[in-house]
Amino acid sequence: MIDKLIQLGDLLREKKAHDVLLLDVSSYCGAFEGIVLASAHGRRHARALADYLLERIKQGNLEFLGMEGFKEGEWILLDLNDVIVHVFVQEARLFYNLEGFWNRGRIIEPKPTGEK
Repeated sequence: MIDKLIQLGDLLREKKAHDVLLLDVSSYCGAFEGIVLASAHGRRHARALADYLLERIKQGNLEFLGMEGFKEGEWILLDLNDVIVHVFVQEARLFYNLEGFWNRGRIIEPKPTGEK
């Protein structure tokens, strides 16, 4: 699951998402194990990030259960069973403050560039 979090974070950064945060919540959440939070530069960018992730999820044969918020584009949630991805425009991310809600999660640092 940690590798999956890192992979998703890398994919989002590749398409210019910012403030990407990877959290391991497996020690206290029974519904899923990890969370990815990312900010987009606007609604169009948020939808483009979600589209890109969906494309890569299909290519990687990862489990995908559903998506919410795509039409509005302010907060898009992708349910990948064991990992939940949240793509926000900055204003929505600040308003909903999921970092504060999931503050017991262990932050997963991305691997240094070039490391596998």
